[in-house]
Amino acid sequence: MSSVLYDAQGPRAKRRNILYTVLFVLVAAAVLWWVYDGLAEKHQLDWIKWKPFFTSPQPWETFIWPGFQNTIKAAFFALVIALPLGALFGIGRLSDHRWVRVPGGVVVEFFRAIPVLLLMVIANQAYSEYTALEPDTRLLYAVVTGLVLYNASVLAEIVRAGIQTLPRGQTDAAKAIGMRKGQTMVFVLLPQAVTAMLPAIVSQLVVIVKDTALGGAVLSFPELLAAVRPMSANYGSNTIACFTVVAVIYLALNYALTSFASWLERRLRRGKKSTGAVLGTGPGGDLETIDAPALNTDDGRAV
Repeated sequence: MSSVLYDAQGPRAKRRNILYTVLFVLVAAAVLWWVYDGLAEKHQLDWIKWKPFFTSPQPWETFIWPGFQNTIKAAFFALVIALPLGALFGIGRLSDHRWVRVPGGVVVEFFRAIPVLLLMVIANQAYSEYTALEPDTRLLYAVVTGLVLYNASVLAEIVRAGIQTLPRGQTDAAKAIGMRKGQTMVFVLLPQAVTAMLPAIVSQLVVIVKDTALGGAVLSFPELLAAVRPMSANYGSNTIACFTVVAVIYLALNYALTSFASWLERRLRRGKKSTGAVLGTGPGGDLETIDAPALNTDDGRAV
């Protein structure tokens, strides 16, 4: 049976695909066994290596929880600052005024091209030379600064692309009823673009959470991943167990963020399917308002 996307497989193609599948499963099983055997040989799978995480609150209270708090703190501050800053630069890049559009584009492209790790190192050095911040506070500021500069530029491009995907008729309709450019952007374009931009924004939030680990790896910022080294040293070099626990925490955190974004996106989409008012004739022939669901076409026009 054929479809518009592909032709149906013949007998030879089916046999070939089955062969490839079997080979892939065998190779994957061999790799898993090699990894398992290597870990077992080095005693990384022994219960004594994993026992502290299941029988004592000490590793959680001493290492994991403080690191988790610092990760959340850095990610939260970075998002709160980067999101409005990115929206501002994204809108600025769409400005009709060259003196706004060109500098905004230069700033966005500049910081988007520099690795976030380098931005953290530069920020840390600058805070060390020109401020009297305490070391812990300076590291937090350096990590947040690097995350803000890089992610604000990425979010600016997300905002710009989200607004540009809206049909031209939205802007024309706003102009037809006498709205100014600022009003059109704030009350017409941005509310509609938010729903389209939400998945990309959440993906960038996940990137922000994971990039906090760069501060721990290079600047010794005491975030979640940086807790692995002292934790492993205190519990018999259980490095694999520590990395596994931290990885599970990252997975749970990012999954919660993604699930919340999916729920919020569904609510926003349902909220847009509101009822509208249409005119009909009453019993006496007079015009009266009748509530009816509003139907939107693909180009954003209500019918």
